Amino acid sequence: MKRNILFGTMILLAGSLFAADASPKDEVKAAAKALGSQTNYSWKATIESPNGGGRFNGPTEGKTENGGYTWLSLSMRDNTIEAVLKGGKGAAKTEDGWQSLAELSQDNGDGGFNPNQFLARRLQSFKAPAVEAADLADQAKELKKDGDAFASDFTEAGAKAWLTFGRPGAGDNAPTVTDPKGSVKFWVKNGQLIKYQFHVQGTVSFNGNDRDVDRTTTVEIKDVDTTKIQVSDDAKKKL
Repeated sequence: MKRNILFGTMILLAGSLFAADASPKDEVKAAAKALGSQTNYSWKATIESPNGGGRFNGPTEGKTENGGYTWLSLSMRDNTIEAVLKGGKGAAKTEDGWQSLAELSQDNGDGGFNPNQFLARRLQSFKAPAVEAADLADQAKELKKDGDAFASDFTEAGAKAWLTFGRPGAGDNAPTVTDPKGSVKFWVKNGQLIKYQFHVQGTVSFNGNDRDVDRTTTVEIKDVDTTKIQVSDDAKKKL
């Protein structure tokens, strides 16, 4: 009996020592990992921008299951698009019904902007909040405790990545970014991530066009372990 008590005490002491030695970045990444290990959760992401939030300018609602489906409701201009992801595959509901990522990626042949291709790229690069938050923490200069949160400026590379939504492109098609800057903030409760916010600012040049970006994204986590996802049979057939 005494041996068991001693063993348990040693484990608690070791955990306390680890927490004391952990850096703010370690704490944030551990909190993101704790969220990702939950059975399921939901979130809402909002974008604030004096210059407009781009094509996906409205709120995004999301639900995800650990090892299962991820459901998204994306606001694109004046439309709301439903999408489902699972195991590297995805599908979105369009005017022509549910289409797979491969179908969305097809060239429509008109030579202009293809909203379905844009949507496909967005879905292919999507990261759930637990993963996105860990990436944000990696691109922070030096996270420090800020009241009930952790905050930091971005590195220059981090600000550039998030100014282009983490999709910098390649070769001649890559956008260029000037005067990149930004910051990130995380809220953690009982060792688990509950909210994060990041702000980026700079000028993005692409295909000869310059666009001043000043964007704040806020993601709030909710319904941990109580989220329910319903996926239609038509959507499942496209996965």
